[in-house]
This record gives sequence, structure tokens and C-alpha cells, in this order.
Amino acid sequence: MNTIQIQNITKSYGKVEALRNISFDVTQGEIFGLIGPDGAGKTTLFRILATLLLPDGGSASVSGLDCVQDYKKIRRVIGYMPGRFSLYQDLTVEENLEFFAAVFGTSIQENYELVAPIYTQIEPFKNRRAGALSGGMKQKLALCCALIHKPEVLFLDEPGTGVDPVSRQEFWEMLASLRKHGITMLVSTPNMDEAELCDRVALLQKGEIMAIDTPKGITAGFKSPLYAVRSDDMYQLIKDLRGMEGVPDCYAFGEYAHLKQAQLSDNLKLSESSIKQFLHAKNHQNIEIKPAQATIEDCFIELMKD
Repeated sequence: MNTIQIQNITKSYGKVEALRNISFDVTQGEIFGLIGPDGAGKTTLFRILATLLLPDGGSASVSGLDCVQDYKKIRRVIGYMPGRFSLYQDLTVEENLEFFAAVFGTSIQENYELVAPIYTQIEPFKNRRAGALSGGMKQKLALCCALIHKPEVLFLDEPGTGVDPVSRQEFWEMLASLRKHGITMLVSTPNMDEAELCDRVALLQKGEIMAIDTPKGITAGFKSPLYAVRSDDMYQLIKDLRGMEGVPDCYAFGEYAHLKQAQLSDNLKLSESSIKQFLHAKNHQNIEIKPAQATIEDCFIELMKD
């Protein structure tokens, strides 16, 4: 069963096309990731699905309800956590949660089982004002407020922005624990490593979907051999490798450069020794070369250039 259905959604701001014929479905209980950089159109799509923005064309439905015609009903069955912390900073943790429960005609006690694993982590600070919480604590409070009315669908717009890696990991563990309640989750993020934690992902760039698949399905589509290379002068290394025969692309990737090999005949294939020999001739020192497995980020870069 598809909980979210999107057909040919388009949206422009003046001459800027934020979304261009976006179409995909999300099944019940799925964690679906919208992966893309800032400006890709993720937040615009979220606002359309949350009935905060009208599309210029196309249609979308959430839990069988049309996002334009049934906007009042949709707001009762969704939870929305925007990218920017939007709770009342002058209210305490407990007051924020009580307020959002009251808005939806429920109470903390009625749906406590759903939020308990998250709320117990911030309950010791229930009398602290929300504005005085750390980034990770604000994130947990915002998730509790989005869940307090037991929504069928949860929209999480870049929830990991501005929090430390440990808090991000804890947050994704919380999302995984919500599966048992059958909640469908649409998550947007610019962090490619978070794509691995989704059931399926859509790679979005400049308002268009470049690929939709499972994380493993996305990386399986990367056919070119890949090497991780580094030396003492990384800037010059990348510049030199881009000029090497049989190297269609080379780019920074953490502490290494990822070198993509062209599809060449057997006698022209690159090897670790040939790459090292080339770099020695360019006077590079402390060279390290090893085979690398393609990640979502490698696939995203390749799709952008294609």
C-alpha cells in the first residue's frame, strides 16, 4: 500500500524551477530518503506534501488524501519536523509537548507509549526552556512534538542539520524503532552517509530526480573501478590525476581522492603500480593507493556529471 503518492509535481519561484515533474511513491512503514544538496528542491516538496504550499502542476496524496483538496484532513494525520527548530523557545520542554498535544486534541499520557523511548531521554530537563537545550536535545523534543498525536506519516526535513555525529546516530536509531508502529517516514538530508539508513532513496538535484532505488541498488549501478589515493600534496595530486590517461574523473573524498577509471581494454587498464609510477614521476611523496567501494556520494557525483 502506498502511503504517499506523487505524480508530476512542478513548482517554480519566478524563473527558478524548484521542482520539475517529480514522481514517486512511498509504501506504508517505509523510511524513504530524499538525498540532495541545498537548493535541490527537498524543502519545497515537503511543504507541498504538508499542505503548506500549492504546486504549480501535478498531484500528490498522503494517506489517500489529496494535498490540495483535503489539506485540513492531512494536517491531522501527519507529523512535520522542519529543518529549523520551530518550537516555542520560551516554553519548557513539558509545556511544548503539552501544547502540541492539546492542538491535536490529545494528551501526553494518551500517546506516551509512542514517544516514551525518546521523551525519557529529555524528561530530566522537562522544566528547562526549549531555547536553552543543546542541538541534540532540541532535535529529540521536536520529534516528540511531531509524534505526540500518533501520525500516520512523518515528514523530517534535514533533521540532522546542526547536531553532532553522536546525536545524529541516536536520532536515526529512534526512527528505526518507530517502524513497529507502522509510521511512514519521508526524510530529507544533504548527508550522503544517511542514505544508507533508508529503505529507498531518491537522489535529487536542481529539482529533478536522478535515480530512485535502495541504497545497495544505487551503488550497484556504479560500474567503473575506483581507487582511493593520497599523498602529501592532495591539491596537486588531484590536479595531476585528472590529467592522467584513462582517468575520466578524480575528486576529493575525505582524506583521500577517489579516482575513477575509464572502461578501457585489458592492456590499457590502470593498476595500483601504474598510478604510483605516474605519481612518482610527478614528484609526489608518501603515496597510498587502495581499491575503493563506491558510495552513494560517488554515485551522486557520477549522475550529476552524466
